[in-house]
Amino acid sequence: MEILIKLFLTFAKIGTFSIGGGYAMLPFIQKEVIERNNWMSMQEFSDILAISQMTPGPVAVNSATYVGYTQAGVLGSVAATLGVVLPSFIMIIIIASFFIKLYEKRSVKAVFKGIRPGVLGLLAAAAYTVTITSVPDIKGGILFVLCFGVLFIKKVDPILVILGAAILGVILY
Repeated sequence: MEILIKLFLTFAKIGTFSIGGGYAMLPFIQKEVIERNNWMSMQEFSDILAISQMTPGPVAVNSATYVGYTQAGVLGSVAATLGVVLPSFIMIIIIASFFIKLYEKRSVKAVFKGIRPGVLGLLAAAAYTVTITSVPDIKGGILFVLCFGVLFIKKVDPILVILGAAILGVILY
């Protein structure tokens, strides 16, 4: 029971103080899961991110569900998932009731102009962390550059890129 409460509170904290969606939450999840609670290693965390990105749903919710499951089974996954989702759900309901009235205010627009670059910084930090832990060697580096190139330059469907990377992973490793 204690682990369920800890999972819920940890992910509720992440859900409460992370702004910008799932990828922006990754630095917070990493800090809590790896550094503060020692629930898994950085390599395991990288694996979770890969799985979370390939499965349907938001990456933060998928990560919370997986971490919760590894720590306390199905109830752990429920506790962690509720923890990460409830704060946003509650905040959205509260904000939505006021947002229409306040959106045109200059101070509200200024807040959003400040938040956007901050969220971009969080995303860049998450991308950097994932990159250095997910590219194990030169073959992985080449695969990374290839996937990035076909996604960014050629605009290939991400599903095809994931399937291609999986096939190349089998061939290369």
